[in-house]
Amino acid sequence: MPNGNRVIVTMPAYMAERTLQDTLDHLPRAVIDDIILVDDASTDGTAELAKSLGLHVVVHPENRGYGANQKTCYDVALAQGADVVVLLHPDFQYDPSMIDTLIQPIARGEADFVFGSRYAEGGDPRAGGMPLYRDIGNRVVTWIENRFMGTRFTELHSGYKAYSRLFLQAIGYHEFSDHFVFDSQMLISAAFSRQLRIKEVPIPTSYADSSSSVDIRNLMRYIPETLIYLVRSFVRQRTIRSTIGSRLSELSAAEQPSSSRARAQEIR
Repeated sequence: MPNGNRVIVTMPAYMAERTLQDTLDHLPRAVIDDIILVDDASTDGTAELAKSLGLHVVVHPENRGYGANQKTCYDVALAQGADVVVLLHPDFQYDPSMIDTLIQPIARGEADFVFGSRYAEGGDPRAGGMPLYRDIGNRVVTWIENRFMGTRFTELHSGYKAYSRLFLQAIGYHEFSDHFVFDSQMLISAAFSRQLRIKEVPIPTSYADSSSSVDIRNLMRYIPETLIYLVRSFVRQRTIRSTIGSRLSELSAAEQPSSSRARAQEIR
């Protein structure tokens, strides 16, 4: 629990029975306060195993999609008082032991949103088993996004992320898609806001047969949806900036009374 922050790990799960135990075994429990797993109507024993392992489990009665799963994750985490929310897939594709690296910039007040990059500091995802078609797609789409957003990130399509409470409250994630493009919409909106601080940190890559991933069919849908949202956001970036700015102002104003009360109590 760095700097007194309540850290909650959220796991959007679908058919993760084979990999869930390995994921949990590698978690740095000392920096985590709670683990929430949202099962998106898996037909295997994901939910039952998660419950037996003592996780906070929420089950969707029908499959709603990857984005919808994340929405439930964040709703529950915020309701449980999270200060920092980590997105970790329970398929063991991302190294759970990297969580402390991911959350430290937020705990130190340096960032609102941190994501792991498999390319940062000279990383080579192909050496970790990333398929060639994913590597090419990732590099090309990231290059295009950086040009539109005026950023210089090495990767914009990692599924390993950490958010501050403020970020999730300000970004308006319920407005985004219920499908895979949800991740891109979160990041693109944050980048165009110019008010939410984004940081990437290097992470290793590990692909295995048991790891879930976006298949070619969904990837071919994800890429054009991402680029369409990118162009639309570029056109309406002033609106995005204004909307998120207004939310941040409201959140700041809402915190003022409690801060004033705390200071008054200290004086007494």
